[in-house]
Amino acid sequence: MNESLNIDFDEALNNLSGIFFWHEDLNEARTEIHFSEGVFNVTGYNSKEIKELERGWESLIIKDDLSEYRKKLDWFETESDRDNIKLEYRITKRNGDIVKILERINANRTTGKKALRLFRIVIDITEYSSEIERLKNKIEELEQLNSSKDNFISILSHDLRAPFTSILGFSDVLLQETGLGEKEKVEYLKYINESSHNQLQLINYLLDWSRLQTGRLKIDPQRIHAQSVVHNCVSSLTGMAVRKNVNIKVEIPDTLFIDADERLISKVLTNLISNAVKYSDEHDDVEIKSGIFNEEMTEFVIVDKGRGISDSNRDKLFNIGKIFSTEGTKGEKGSGLGLALAKQIIDKHKGDIWFYSNQAEGSEFHFTVPSSENSILLVLASEEERAIVSKIISERFRAFKILSALNGFEALSIISAKMPSLVIADHNLPLMDGVQFVQSVRKANKNIRTPFIMLINTETDEITKSYQEIGVKTLKKISFDPELLKEKIEFLLFN
Repeated sequence: MNESLNIDFDEALNNLSGIFFWHEDLNEARTEIHFSEGVFNVTGYNSKEIKELERGWESLIIKDDLSEYRKKLDWFETESDRDNIKLEYRITKRNGDIVKILERINANRTTGKKALRLFRIVIDITEYSSEIERLKNKIEELEQLNSSKDNFISILSHDLRAPFTSILGFSDVLLQETGLGEKEKVEYLKYINESSHNQLQLINYLLDWSRLQTGRLKIDPQRIHAQSVVHNCVSSLTGMAVRKNVNIKVEIPDTLFIDADERLISKVLTNLISNAVKYSDEHDDVEIKSGIFNEEMTEFVIVDKGRGISDSNRDKLFNIGKIFSTEGTKGEKGSGLGLALAKQIIDKHKGDIWFYSNQAEGSEFHFTVPSSENSILLVLASEEERAIVSKIISERFRAFKILSALNGFEALSIISAKMPSLVIADHNLPLMDGVQFVQSVRKANKNIRTPFIMLINTETDEITKSYQEIGVKTLKKISFDPELLKEKIEFLLFN
């Protein structure tokens, strides 16, 4: 019965790909070793090949681990009175791969300490060790994050409390000192107003950062005209720039589009541009540039010639646990949280953000976001019409890739995946008309801004009105005018 149990145990071990066992009989005359068949799965060698190696099993153990392995094994065989020991070390397989081994050894001993027989179970724990290492790194990362958040809360508590102490102080003076002059009142009110705006900005930044961290603020990428979003941000900062006589220059190609959440990217741009203005001197220039970074990403660069960033503050930028704020060249206040939020937003877009800066020489802030491919989708069943329209686009709008669909259902999946710059479709589509098609597209993609041009056979008042109500341009196919189509395409793409 015992023999039967041993056979079953041997077979079970042999069937496990990452485990094998071996017996070793030790005596003065000779040492006999018996490997189970599973040794091949772990090492790539069979039992005979291992025995023929110069040092047997120890030939597989990597040099850095062999000395410690031999030391512990010698002690266990000759000096220890323990019945078992566990050893961890690395071996090199036949194919050159290095694997982590856990070896458990059980010993039968004489009445003294010397071992007569060893029974070993060897387990490949490479994947297990890698997972343990990954978890250790994750724990360290979370501990650092937790420490950063504790530090952040401490800094934030101070930054939130200090201005309110002054605000309350000035407001108490205004309420209690009835004899204050008009100039003093205005000065106190101005301080209260500016401090309140700064604190509101800090709270808004904090809320957005918290929502991004917890996943409550979702990224909603859309095809965005890069030049337009930058101009919108610059417009919101015009007053700030005019008060300092800072000139903001924008150099962004009109054909550049990005795939991003417009509201969040606007926050990043506004923060970086306002910082550039804040730390610039009067009559300085702030430059905003953008262009293709690589096949997938677009790069934005904001350059100023202001104060620059000191060496001691460089590692604090983008770090939520080390937020800091310095006054602008005219005493402007900041929250210190804007750059940390900017990094979070760019990370969520799978981009990068970095900077170059020399003190007293200015700074350059760079960030990347996904590019949006310039494409025009043609939903035209007629091969002849597709050829005509494709030729017009190829000749006049070379930067735009032409996509094609034969019906509305095929077009729906293309639009959801590609978000084309423009859709040109036939009013009489298979299985649905043009109005139904546009409505289906907008229902499936709630924030879509892609314009449409519908080609119609007869322009009846009813059809025209239907398209006008949903904001879609139409063009008669009967009097098909290539120049008119070019004008409509140009208007919708670049205005």
